[in-house]
Amino acid sequence: MSSTTVTAPASPSHLLSDTALIFNRYLRQTVRSRIGLVFGLLMPLLYLVFFGPLLQGLPLGGAGDAWQTLVPGLLIQLGLFSAVFCGFGILIEKQLGIVERMRVTPVSRLALLLGRTLKDVLQLVMQSLVLVLAAVAMGLRTSVTGAAIGFLFTGLLTISLASLSYALAMRVDSPQEFAPIINTVNVPAMLLSGLLLPMSLAPGWLDALSRFVPFRYFVDAVRAAFVGDYWTGTVGVGALVAVGFAAVSVTVGTRVFTKAGA
Repeated sequence: MSSTTVTAPASPSHLLSDTALIFNRYLRQTVRSRIGLVFGLLMPLLYLVFFGPLLQGLPLGGAGDAWQTLVPGLLIQLGLFSAVFCGFGILIEKQLGIVERMRVTPVSRLALLLGRTLKDVLQLVMQSLVLVLAAVAMGLRTSVTGAAIGFLFTGLLTISLASLSYALAMRVDSPQEFAPIINTVNVPAMLLSGLLLPMSLAPGWLDALSRFVPFRYFVDAVRAAFVGDYWTGTVGVGALVAVGFAAVSVTVGTRVFTKAGA
C-alpha cells in the first residue's frame, strides 16, 4: 500500500488544533536556532547602518526623508530575502525522511502549510520590530500606526512568499534545483521593487516595467504609511495587491501540499 493517503477535509476545530501543533513544533526549532535568527536580521541592519547615512540630504523624490524612504524598503527586503528561502527546510526534511513520515499521519495537509507559514510570519514581524527600533535610534520618525502598517505588509508578504517557497520545495528534489529558481526570480523582483530607492527616480521605461512587480506596491504603501498618508490611494492599492497576492499564493501552496500528501 502506498504511504500517501487521501484524507477527508478537516473540520475547523481540527484544522485549528493541527495548525497550532505544527506552529509550535517549528517555532521551537526556530527559537533553538539563535544563529539563524541573528543572521536573518543582519543584512537589513547592515543596509541601515552603511547605506542609510549616504541618503541624507539627497533628493529622493518622495514625501519623506531618507529614513522614511529606506526603512520601508528594508522591511519588504527582510520578507523578500527571508520568506522566499523558507522552502529549504522542507528539502532538508525530505532528505531526513520527515516528510515521508508525515504523509501517514492524520494531520491536516493545510495545517502543515499554515503552521509553518505562521511561524515564519511571527519570526519576520519580530525581526521587523527590531529593525524599526534600530532605525528610530538612528533618526527615523514615524507613528506607531505607520509602523504597524509596515508590519502588516511584511506579514502578508511573508505569507505569500513562504507559501510559494514551500510549494516549490515540494516540487523539486534538491537545493541545486531550488536555489537557482529562487535567485532568478528574486533578484529582478528586488531591483524592480524600489527597495532602496524609489522607482520614481528611474527612467520611464524602467518605472513602467516595475509596475508589473507586485512588491513595488508593498514598498510604496509602506512608505506612504510611514509619512502618515494612511488613507491615500497608494496604501489602498498596496493593500489590495497584498491581500490578492497572499490569497493566490496560499491557494497554490495548499493545492501542492494536498496533492503531494506532504
